[in-house]
Amino acid sequence: MAYTVGKVAELAGVTVRTLHHYDEIGLLSPSERSATGYRRYVEDDLERLQQILYYRELEFSLEEIAAILDDPQSDATAHLRRQHELLTVRIKRMQEMVTAIEFAMEAKKVGVNLTPEERFEVFGDFNPDDHTEEAEQRWGNTDAYQESSRRTARYTKDDWLRNKQENEDWGRRFTALMDSGAPAESPDAMDLAEEHRQLISRWFYECSYEIHTGLADMYLADDRFTATYEAIKPGMTQYLHDAIHANAVSRA
Repeated sequence: MAYTVGKVAELAGVTVRTLHHYDEIGLLSPSERSATGYRRYVEDDLERLQQILYYRELEFSLEEIAAILDDPQSDATAHLRRQHELLTVRIKRMQEMVTAIEFAMEAKKVGVNLTPEERFEVFGDFNPDDHTEEAEQRWGNTDAYQESSRRTARYTKDDWLRNKQENEDWGRRFTALMDSGAPAESPDAMDLAEEHRQLISRWFYECSYEIHTGLADMYLADDRFTATYEAIKPGMTQYLHDAIHANAVSRA
C-alpha cells in the first residue's frame, strides 16, 4: 500500500512542508511516484519516518539522524534498542524531577528554608522558585495556597526528602498497576488515587474531592503537567485523571 504525502503527514502528526523538506535534503525520499509525479510513500518509508521522529524527540539534529539511519551496519532493531536506552535514561532523570515539578505547578512555595546545597540535594537542577510568581498570580488568594505556604515554610531538608520518597513510592506502585492492565475505574486504581489525594492533604493543604478532580482536569489541560506524568509512563496522565474522577464518584 502506498500513501500520499498528505496522508502520511496526518498519520505522523507532521506537516506536509516537513515531509517535503526531508525529501529535499535526502533524509526521507518517497519510494514511489504516481503517474502524475506525486509522492507516494510505502511501508518502508513509514518505518524510516518513525525512526526519524523518534530521534527528533531525543533532540538529534537532522544531520545526525541521517548519519545514524544510513549506517549500513545498523538495522531497525538496533535503532529501537538505542532509542529505548536513551529514553530510559531520560525517564529516570524526569522521575527524579517529577515530585518537585508537581509541587511547583500545584502552586506551592517550596523549599523556602533550604540552603542552596540542600535545595540541590532535594530538587536537583530544578528550581522551584522559578514558578513562584506564576503560582501566586493564579492561586495566591486561595485558602489552599495560603495554607500550603504556611506549612512548607516550616519544612526542613529531611521533611522534603521524606516527601520525595513517599511520592516516588506512590509513583512506582501506580506505574506497576498500569502495567498490570487494571482499568482506571478498578478498586486498586481508585485506592491509589485516594492515596494521591491524601498525600496532598497531608503535606500541603486539605484537598477535597472537588479540588482533586479539578487538579486531575488541569493535569490534562496544562501541557506542563501532562509532560511531567507522561515522562514517568506514557498514558499516565489520562489514567490518573480517570482514576481520580472514579474515586471521587465512588466516595460521594
